Amino acid sequence: MGIGHALLGLLESGPRHGYDLKRAFDDKFGHDRPLHYGQVYSIMARLPENGLVEVDGTEPGGGPERKRHAVTDARITDVGTWLGQPEKSEPHLQNTLCIKVVLALPTGRSAAGLLDTQRSEHLRLMRELTERKRHGDLADQLICDHALSHLEADLRWLELTATRLDLLAAEVAE
Repeated sequence: MGIGHALLGLLESGPRHGYDLKRAFDDKFGHDRPLHYGQVYSIMARLPENGLVEVDGTEPGGGPERKRHAVTDARITDVGTWLGQPEKSEPHLQNTLCIKVVLALPTGRSAAGLLDTQRSEHLRLMRELTERKRHGDLADQLICDHALSHLEADLRWLELTATRLDLLAAEVAE
């Protein structure tokens, strides 16, 4: 329930409408993948059932009434528990790029070319993220640092794999 917990955390500063929550989430976390309004409203519709938010008021709008949501005391415990739990590490043991490299060899395609193309794409994305990081707020800088760290690890894997292509080709040929 990561997005739900993030929305609850945003409600800590005070009651908000779904539209305001979406904008606040997108401003802080949704640069690359903004939330859909329907996603926000469906999450907010479920949270009162769990006792985590309550409707603090309604206002007329251009369409349906706008509900203003506020957090409950149960939310504090729920978000506190969520923040204290470590995220599951994703070991990426089934990676599409790895599958492509292994399949390129027996089919006579260039695994080295595939690695070069991927390296170029990673470097392009790293330049883009570095530029974004220069102009972003601290939260966006942290997001970019996270992505850049993963791309750096991927580049190390690309280099390691390139040095092992002859051994991999012999093993795949068996």
